Amino acid sequence: MEFLRLSKAKLHSDFWALRDVSFAVERGQFLALLGPNGCGKSTLLQIVSGILQPTSGRVVSRGRIAALLELGAGFNPEFTGRENVMINGELLGLDRAAMTAALPRIEEFAGIGAFIDRPVKEYSSGMYVRLAFSTAIHVDPEILIVDEALAVGDAAFANRCIRKFHELREARTTVLFVSHDMGLVKQLADRAIFLSNGSIQAEGDPKTVVDRYIASVLERQIAESTAPERSAGAHHRHGDRSSEILEVKLLNESGEDCVTVESGQAVVIRVRSRFHRPQNDPMVGILIRTRIGMEVYGTNTRVEGVELGACSPGDELLVEFRFDTWLTPQQYSLTVATQNSDGTSQDWIDDAIVFDVIALRHAAGVADLRADVRWSRSKP
Repeated sequence: MEFLRLSKAKLHSDFWALRDVSFAVERGQFLALLGPNGCGKSTLLQIVSGILQPTSGRVVSRGRIAALLELGAGFNPEFTGRENVMINGELLGLDRAAMTAALPRIEEFAGIGAFIDRPVKEYSSGMYVRLAFSTAIHVDPEILIVDEALAVGDAAFANRCIRKFHELREARTTVLFVSHDMGLVKQLADRAIFLSNGSIQAEGDPKTVVDRYIASVLERQIAESTAPERSAGAHHRHGDRSSEILEVKLLNESGEDCVTVESGQAVVIRVRSRFHRPQNDPMVGILIRTRIGMEVYGTNTRVEGVELGACSPGDELLVEFRFDTWLTPQQYSLTVATQNSDGTSQDWIDDAIVFDVIALRHAAGVADLRADVRWSRSKP
């Protein structure tokens, strides 16, 4: 009705899903987009894919783009999986002979069996994503755009996709993806962008950007979310400040500070904190991560069955966690926190200590379980 009014007064308010967002992605780079729901991630991917036209600005891309965006887009539900694969390939510029040659690899990777010849409307969400993702990565894209593709797949399929991502990296394929799995972002991405309210809040090293994003999420969950961030030599620190961590130490078997630990060696993590407000049954916790951010081990006083009781302002609390570090040799980081009984943070410090595990033997993964190997030989 605003158009028909004689008055020039505006009856609407403008909403910008994205504003002043500018970045470049080099060939072969993996860029992750992070942010809460509604921050503009999916809109940005749709603009880059050419599905939406920007109100202002422009997108410049060089290379064939394959996009796997919202569930249900791109496949005709009345056609079979095989027919949809062929049509999608042709839409991306591949001829029928190339798609016919790629079809066996697509079928094998998707792993949906005889459903490949059933109408897509009969698929579960997981089957749909399997086939759509398999199609997108087997048409030899120069740019792959993925919006939370692994969220509905099972663990086996997710692992297969991660291995495929590594192959795409070796093939110098550019990948732009959205994921709420922070460990996956740290494992795969070369760079990350944190979006909030339609604008870029942080950009750069994935680990630093993920820490910034997690800090913002947790700060919104506490009553004093506007409290200024406090730095303590760690990447990020946040919490409601009802208690404050004064000291974090990693001690060896002799009780000495250390930053290098031999695999299997007994260590103590000491956390000293002071309370600024009365607290009933608080918690103290630790979390060990690998260099790429994968969570290796975490626990807290409640998990370990330790009740800390009531704490008054001015009380200082000293908590020690003792364990043997049966970890494989690599670099790890230690995050510590004091928490309320409902799990929200009082004081949370990411990467309070970075330490190295060394060993004469090397095992795969992060845990060295010291297998007992027995064997025998027999002759026919």
